[in-house]
Amino acid sequence: MKKLYIGDGGLEVPGIALGCMRIAGLDTKNAVRELIDTALEHEINFFDHADIYARGEAERIFGKAVQGIPREKLIIQTKCGIRPGVCYDFSKEHILYSVDESLKRLNMEYIDILLLHRPDTLMEPETVAEAFDILESQGKVRHFGVSNQNAMQIELLNHYCDRKIKINQLQFSIAHCGIIDSGLNVNMQNNAAISRDGNILEYCRLNGITIQAWSTFQYGFFEGVFLGNERFPELNRVIDELAEKYQVTNSAVAIAWILRHPAGIQALIGSTNKQRIKDICRACDVKMTREEWYALYMAAGKKLP
Repeated sequence: MKKLYIGDGGLEVPGIALGCMRIAGLDTKNAVRELIDTALEHEINFFDHADIYARGEAERIFGKAVQGIPREKLIIQTKCGIRPGVCYDFSKEHILYSVDESLKRLNMEYIDILLLHRPDTLMEPETVAEAFDILESQGKVRHFGVSNQNAMQIELLNHYCDRKIKINQLQFSIAHCGIIDSGLNVNMQNNAAISRDGNILEYCRLNGITIQAWSTFQYGFFEGVFLGNERFPELNRVIDELAEKYQVTNSAVAIAWILRHPAGIQALIGSTNKQRIKDICRACDVKMTREEWYALYMAAGKKLP
């Protein structure tokens, strides 16, 4: 398994992490434990949660399933800040309450990483900083980050939070890579040249912030997967050729494309299929060339200026 260091190197993590949004859909607690054991057997010890996944059930089920596994063998990340259908809420009170509730559901004493889930335009960064300081001093959270935030939103938080933001979770895949497009189309008068996120890729690289890629097999905003999709015939042709060359599955090629980037992006996968997890881990064996990386990029319908 490829290893990465979060932020300033304070935490070593696997290049592939398991997202737990869908585990509440598994039939039994045993099925969840088998999924977790499969991940651990392949050196995936990083598990991504959020308080809103299955209305908290994903955390609760996971907490029961990992009983007996030494806590230090697990890296647990969760997110807070979304009150579904109501608002985003980065208030000090809500952050502290959310963490306490997640810890109860997970049946754990601490969370390795807490992310603020999407931006809150009513955020008061001073009080976010107070919440982070309390959680850190109480030993409840060890590292902090955000999801889906642009460069200046992170800069604002870091200004008050003593540079604690070390992760930004962004939607990113071969078929959804605007953070790449704008950097390749500098000084061009086309749609791809528009930077919609404040050059977030370069900002994160400059500031030691690890990008976590979510929806790694999706195109659009939950519109569907691109693998095997007739809307992407050329992309799937190139993926299949590389899969045959490297003797891996198409999903492993899609993840290898993400891991190839020198920014050190961590790929989140949300599969609940044990065999697929095993197959995806083979992505770490793929030594993708520069030419192959760009061939996949262009096969997704992109053009080099």
